[in-house]
Amino acid sequence: MDRIKPRTLSGFMELLPRDQVVFDRMVAILRESYSLYGFTPLDTPAIEASEVLLAKGGGETEKQIYRFTKGDTDLSLRFDLTVPLAKYVALHYNELSFPFRRFQIGKVYRGERAQRGRFREFYQADIDVIGDGKLDIANEAEVPAIIYKTFTALGLKRFKIRVNNRKVLNGLFDLLGLKEQAGDVMRTIDKLEKIGPEKVKAILVDDFAVPAATADQLLALLSTDDPMAALEGFKGKNELLDLGIDELSTVVKYMAAFGVPADHFMVDLTIARGLDYYTGTVYETVMLDHPEIGSICSGGRYDNLAEYYTEKQLPGVGISIGLTRLFFVLQDQGYLNPEVLTAPADLLVLPMTGDLTAAISFATACRAAGIRTQLYTEAKKFKAKMNYADKTGIPFAAFLGEDEINAGTVTVKDLLLPDPATPEEAEEQKAAGLFKQVTLPTNQAVNYVKAHLDARPNSQPILDAPALAEKYHLEQP
Repeated sequence: MDRIKPRTLSGFMELLPRDQVVFDRMVAILRESYSLYGFTPLDTPAIEASEVLLAKGGGETEKQIYRFTKGDTDLSLRFDLTVPLAKYVALHYNELSFPFRRFQIGKVYRGERAQRGRFREFYQADIDVIGDGKLDIANEAEVPAIIYKTFTALGLKRFKIRVNNRKVLNGLFDLLGLKEQAGDVMRTIDKLEKIGPEKVKAILVDDFAVPAATADQLLALLSTDDPMAALEGFKGKNELLDLGIDELSTVVKYMAAFGVPADHFMVDLTIARGLDYYTGTVYETVMLDHPEIGSICSGGRYDNLAEYYTEKQLPGVGISIGLTRLFFVLQDQGYLNPEVLTAPADLLVLPMTGDLTAAISFATACRAAGIRTQLYTEAKKFKAKMNYADKTGIPFAAFLGEDEINAGTVTVKDLLLPDPATPEEAEEQKAAGLFKQVTLPTNQAVNYVKAHLDARPNSQPILDAPALAEKYHLEQP
């Protein structure tokens, strides 16, 4: 039989058990942060009817989507979590309360070129607020506060939230005589950071017939150090532009009240967002020391996304964290804390006799007490069993041999407690109630393990604070 070489497709990430545990810890932190702001969890199918996902498609969206047929059904894999949300809200409108605040963490799929830090299958962690008819702009200012809270909860310090408003851009395009090319111009300036002003100007002039002087004027405004001050000179000349400036000013003001420090956000008029459905405030968040990775959190305001599914106007605002990309950067740069407990269990029960009844009963009692317990039943030598415990990082082992079973006891060994180097250290451990190995009655053994687990920190930060501090000259907490 020919063997098939196992491989993982380019652009798809698989993690070893230890890294998967750390990744899941990140997901748990995000869930906790989102819940803190009153968002409810939601899940939607990974596969949707293509007409649903592409209702307001076109542009980059349609080029990147994975589309296929099953029988006579035209299907697509979701490319983000926002369009399925719009379908969900339109479908369940009468069963929901508005504003509807939801978070969703799940995989999405984009058929773009796989490269370092960019994946074809990846997790997004989204929050969205959906209004019924109207949605107050304060929600657009709260979103950056949630971004800030989430990233700091993860242990990140060096990031910046960049904010803009599409009404500002569309108003400027109208004022500069670029209304007909607005979509093309917006998508082009969204690439400004990636390809630079010269190439952007060349695309604007050569591909979209923008006058060279107009392109220079636009690029000069987009590169100013004080965007809000620069926009003052355009006030009163275009109604849409005035509205965008007012909204942007309000968002900046409220962001400060929501607790976002000034050094963690900036107004950046080059932020346009490539997706077609944003209509107001837009966001991108970058790691300052890794601009090559691009945005790890982005989103914005959309007013008309649901119009293809319902006559009701359901405006919304939301953001998406590229969780797979973020994890890749943290892992690649050595920022993950090596001390994070990633063992699959807290206790490994090792039967030392052929009859497993006593070991099974003890494992059952431990699980009833809330101790994550694994029962090792493989017929291997003692050394192999201990090697397994060492490799998995399980902190405690429990032995049940003939002597323990006859006496109704269990021998518990602390696998993480270092052997005392001196008699003095041995006395110190004993005084603290710490024993490398102890034999106790069965019920006391359960309580002993439980008490020692509770006394140990089981939630170390997932990032290595000393490593970050050394690299960025930060004060350690």
